[in-house]
Formats: sequence, C-alpha cells, structure tokens
Amino acid sequence: MPTEKSQKTLTINGHSVEPGENRTVVLNSYELHTKTKLEIPVHVHRSKNPGPTLLLSAGMHGEEINGIEIIRKVISREDVQHLKCGTLVAIPVINVISFLYGSRDLPDGRDLNRCFPGTRTGSIGSRVAYDIMNHILPIVDFGVDFHTGGARINNYPQIRCVFDFPDNVNLGERFSAPIIIDSPYRDGTFRKEASKKKKPILVYEGGESMRFDYLAINEGINGCLRLLNSYNMIDMDLPGNGSVKIKKSSWVRANNSGLFHMSVNNGAHVYKGDLLGVIFNPFGETEEKIVSPIKGYILGINNQPVVNEGDALIHIGMEEQ
Repeated sequence: MPTEKSQKTLTINGHSVEPGENRTVVLNSYELHTKTKLEIPVHVHRSKNPGPTLLLSAGMHGEEINGIEIIRKVISREDVQHLKCGTLVAIPVINVISFLYGSRDLPDGRDLNRCFPGTRTGSIGSRVAYDIMNHILPIVDFGVDFHTGGARINNYPQIRCVFDFPDNVNLGERFSAPIIIDSPYRDGTFRKEASKKKKPILVYEGGESMRFDYLAINEGINGCLRLLNSYNMIDMDLPGNGSVKIKKSSWVRANNSGLFHMSVNNGAHVYKGDLLGVIFNPFGETEEKIVSPIKGYILGINNQPVVNEGDALIHIGMEEQ
C-alpha cells in the first residue's frame, strides 16, 4: 500500500502546486479539426501535512456522466478542500473531446481506454493517454477511475479489481462498494498500464450512459469519502456495505427476440431457477421465461425493452467461496 511521504512541490506538466494549496491546472490542450482547442482541467487539493496522493478520474468515455457527477460533488465539499493530510488529484472529465460530442468514442472511432500507454505524437486518444501516464500517474499513489454501463446497460454499483493483488483488494474494501468483482486487466487500459508502474487503479462501475443514477452516484460519493477517511485525509466515518466479493460472472442471453420484461431488481440475490424476466412476442403468440442458471447476484441489467436473440440481458455474479 502507499506509504506516507513528506509534502513537496507537486508539478503537473509544468504547473506547480505547493503544500496547503488548492489549484486547478490544465493537463494539456488538444486541437480539433476546426482549430478549436480543448483543455483537460485537473483539480488539486493539498494539505500542508504529509500523506498519500489519491487520484479520482472520470469521463474516460464521453457519455459516462455518473462518475463526473460523483467527482464534482466530492471536490465541492469543504472537508475535501481542506484535507487533514495528503493530496487529492481529481480529473472530472478526462475525455473532454468525447464529452463535448456526448459519445463513447473519440472522433476517429478510437476508445480512449484502449489507447494506453499512448505516445506523444500519436492520435488524439494516444496523446491524452500519454499525458495521463507521464504527468498524472507519476505523482499519485493509487486511484479510482469511474465508469458506467454501456448503451442501455445499467450496472449495479461495483468496484472492479484484481483479487490476486492484495493492494487492489485492500483499496476495494476501503472504498466498500456493495459489490467487489475480480476483474482481469485488459490490454490498452489505464488500469493495466498503471499496474505496470505499481500504481493500483480501481474501476468503479455504476448506472448507465447518459442517465443519472442516484444510487450509483451516492454509493460512489460515499466510497470516495470512506477511502479518504481510511487514510485520515478527512473526518467522515461512514459505515461500509459488507461488500460481496464476486469471483466469476456471466451474462444470461435471450434465446428469442421480442419484448423483454424484468422480474427482479438490479443487485438482487437470486437462486438457480428463479424467474428473472419474460420475453413476449409483440404479436402475442409466444413467450420465453428467463430463469437464473446459477445462484448469485445481479450485477447489471439490459434496460432495452426490445431485444433480439443472443442479446445480453442480465449479468450475474457468483460469490467468492
């Protein structure tokens, strides 16, 4: 785990932030085809007292707004603006370009979270990834990167980490989301590249794209406050969730096309054979009952009412034994 170190001048791409200072600096600016320049703001809150440096980042995908709202609310708190010790580095919107367009991908079709570690002279996504890796990651000890489900997929509030690494699990338990999932690294992601630098970055998933989910937002805020409190950076003693650890998970898919009606709530505990929902033929001729193939917890649901055969409907996780 990160160890306490003396406070010294913190520098982000030439911008200095002293102990005891709160500043918003610009990570870098990027030019669109219209010659419009877009900047990535970085909020830095520093105590005069030594302690760990925590990164909170969101908006890796432009339509994932729940994480943006979580960080906005966290950094607006007075106790966060006057930390007892350590440093908070917060980037509410990493991917300002896709946020401007309200899209998941960059204008060239790339996914920013597959562009890491990036290059100085590559695509826009590669340049953003390069700046994060070279100007942000070296100054932090650990962090949480906030995401939501994709189009029409609503994820129950969950932390994703790698159980084989105790640092990851320890951070996940300090954050204490309702669900902690063993999630392997994926190539090109911020999380994987950070792990190579011995910097644990957890992924928080909650809600769905382009829709505020206040359960996910509140759980994310509370998780951040628990994490800050666990390192004595603030005084905010919030009870944890008694997190359920998920080792394996799978999606239940539709065997038929039609109109899908859910019968269970997101996050519910289900047993093998429980009714999860029903697919009705829109012409009233047939129906398919969707039952749980395993005992586990609902991790995510497809909110699309019209589904086709093979579509992923319900994500179920099995508790670690």
